[in-house]
Amino acid sequence: MTLAEHTLTTRLDELRGDAPATRHNARTIAALTANPGCARRALLDAAAVDKTVIAQELGFPPKFGQSPFAITRGNTFEAMVKAHGCAELLRLLREELELTIPEVGYHDLETVGDNASNSVRYQRTGQLLGQALTSGQGTLFDHPMLRLEIAGATAYLEPDVVALQIGGLFHVVEIKSFAVVDGQADPAQVASAARQSAVYVLALRELLRDLGHSPDLVAHSSILVCAKDFTNRPTAALVDLRKQLAVIGRQLSRLTSIDALLDLVPPGASFTPGAELASTVAAIPSRYAPECMSSCELAFACRSEARGQGSVDTLGRGVCDDLGGIDNLDTVLGLAEGTLDPGPEHADIAEMLRRARTLRLEVAR
Repeated sequence: MTLAEHTLTTRLDELRGDAPATRHNARTIAALTANPGCARRALLDAAAVDKTVIAQELGFPPKFGQSPFAITRGNTFEAMVKAHGCAELLRLLREELELTIPEVGYHDLETVGDNASNSVRYQRTGQLLGQALTSGQGTLFDHPMLRLEIAGATAYLEPDVVALQIGGLFHVVEIKSFAVVDGQADPAQVASAARQSAVYVLALRELLRDLGHSPDLVAHSSILVCAKDFTNRPTAALVDLRKQLAVIGRQLSRLTSIDALLDLVPPGASFTPGAELASTVAAIPSRYAPECMSSCELAFACRSEARGQGSVDTLGRGVCDDLGGIDNLDTVLGLAEGTLDPGPEHADIAEMLRRARTLRLEVAR
């Protein structure tokens, strides 16, 4: 770790204070890249702050998340697929996907000896990947540890499995317990799994670069393992990730540096629950959108704040785009009613708003 990285880590730890620590995973990174302009979420995630705790302290507890039953079912399904050195996974790869895998090794990287630290596991993952590339043998890596730079801060990530030598390429394996019925799965769940897999692919490509190998050795498709029909028997399919890789890669490059975001925090403030928490959070700009309701624990708090400010963000990004940079609802209503005169840059939008208001009044008669 460089001096700059150590300084940044120390500052983020101080900012978290006594708040419970959490860490990035593929789901949070995918959600973060869906709203790269939100400084509040970027800083809270970089500081490893548990946003659920923060939302509860602010009086806006999140109303989404997996049920304990779903979590238990998912863990049971994953354990079954991985049992006995991933024997069931190998069967799926050979029989259902018809992949040629003549020789397989298996490495469990959940710990290195008795050491379960992220940095040690990351180093060991790199060593074994390098050896596998040199030997050319097909290998399965269970609980590998990867990492990705998120606006200057390091996030450690743990995909379900990474497989080598399937057509000469690494493949990320994502295990999900949702059902595939008659060959069809819920499109929203498949899309979510694809975004998470894309984050892992980007992280794995970064590791290969660090090892001096081509990132092209990581396939642009992942292997999605799900429950077949209404049973616990697994099935597998290849999922093309090229669209997700392009979008998430582009959004990651747009995230503001964490160093710059730290300057937004009032001197001496932290995210420790207490009387000062609300003012500390409010000092960091957010970028609320209705899509946040399904992916960010702070969505209800940010929505309330945006409504209080009269922000057009509460209406959705499509409406925001149509309004061409007008960011206040009072301004929008004033232009629609003709009580405000638009500037030259908003003349066409004002005309559109007035026509829409006239049509609405005619329909309401």
